[in-house]
This record gives sequence, structure tokens and C-alpha cells, in this order.
Amino acid sequence: MVKSILKKKVSAKVEKTKTGFSAYAVYYPVFTTGKTYSELSKNIVEALNLHFEDDGISLEQKDIKLEVELKQFFQFYRVINAKFLADRIAMNPTLLSHYVQGRKKPSLVQTEKILKGIHEIGKELSELNLTS
Repeated sequence: MVKSILKKKVSAKVEKTKTGFSAYAVYYPVFTTGKTYSELSKNIVEALNLHFEDDGISLEQKDIKLEVELKQFFQFYRVINAKFLADRIAMNPTLLSHYVQGRKKPSLVQTEKILKGIHEIGKELSELNLTS
């Protein structure tokens, strides 16, 4: 159980590497790597628990917020086409392209709109059954 010193989720930034993924905690001197996103997720929990061990704090995956920059997301998951996503969420494709390239930074509302669209596409893909 998380003690009251940690009132919010611990934020960790995720980056793609040549060998998989890396993550570092935003406000704590903790970092880790993993070959897959799933492995990285498990490793950041373990690394943070080691960091907070002397404080008697134990974290679970639900206590950690893994964050990926929009630009990096589209580099990781090239299967998601930015134009398709823009059309899907009723956003100007040029504007989304500026976000993806890092030319502009999306507002919180725009970020949530983009994330909602990505989640909807992911849900649809996870429910597919393919035949040959």
C-alpha cells in the first residue's frame, strides 16, 4: 500500500531505444530498461520499490503512470497512421502532423482527444479475429 507521501501516481517517461525501451521516474533518481513495453513496465515497478524500500513504501503497476511523448509514440508504432488518426478524431491532419513532428505542443484537451482516438483504435484491433 502506498503511504501518504505519494499522493499521486509516480510519473515515468518512456523512450524507445535500439534494444527496446527505457524509462526514468520524473521526480526520483530511478531508471530502468526492458526489451518489451511489458518488461519495462514490470522493471519500473521493481526499480521504484527498491528506491522506496527504506521508506516502507510499496508500489504496484497501478501506482505508476508511464508517459510516452506523442512524437515518440508515432516512431514506436508506425502501424498507426497520423492522417488516419486525424480523420478518425476529427482533427486537422496538418495540426496533428505538427504535433507528431514536435513543431507544436498539443494542449491537454488535444492530448486527451488524441489518446482517446488511439485507445479506440487499439480496442478495435484487439477485438479483431482474422481468417485466412
